[in-house]
Amino acid sequence: MNHQHRFVRFLFVLAGTLSVALGIIGIFVPLLPTVPFLLLAAYCYAKSSEMFYHWLLTNKWFGKIIRDYKEGKGVPVRVKVYSITFLWFVVGYSTFYALESRTVKIVLFIVGIAVTIHLMLLKSYRKDS
Repeated sequence: MNHQHRFVRFLFVLAGTLSVALGIIGIFVPLLPTVPFLLLAAYCYAKSSEMFYHWLLTNKWFGKIIRDYKEGKGVPVRVKVYSITFLWFVVGYSTFYALESRTVKIVLFIVGIAVTIHLMLLKSYRKDS
């Protein structure tokens, strides 16, 4: 394996790891999407490290979400409902109690609408189906 190939693999592993970190942060920060970052991590790991790719797909917290998405099943309805509810709780709290700038409030509201639309457009399924 030449040095250039190793460097490219290293960059993919680095990008995948950064994506996993951002995905995990996105679990707690509603405006930061979790699933797209985890899907990006899966792509990066698939290109660079079979070990990391396997770890991601078999991870007990988010492996099933990635596998289901890859298989075309979509995202669980429960995850959508939780995400949208938490998103609007944080947007509402921020808008009414934490922020003073009208411009920032408007931008936050627009981002909240965009994220909600994105989540609603994702294919979804119920656990029992």
